[in-house]
Amino acid sequence: MNESLKILLVVAFLIVIVWNLGAGLYYMLVDKGQSKRTVNALTRRIALSVALILIIILGIYMGWITPHGVGSNPN
Repeated sequence: MNESLKILLVVAFLIVIVWNLGAGLYYMLVDKGQSKRTVNALTRRIALSVALILIIILGIYMGWITPHGVGSNPN
């Protein structure tokens, strides 16, 4: 898998997660508890977060992503 494609996938997931978080905040302020739009937006955010974590775990397991630590020796 292309390196830039992996980065784009993760960044796209993060943008959609933040978008749903903002939508949940907006619906919470506008609806004042009268609808389930807040719950739906936050549920989508949690589902996307779990999906992103599972994709990263799968990528590490399959060898598509190589984890590295801060200050680790690259040799």
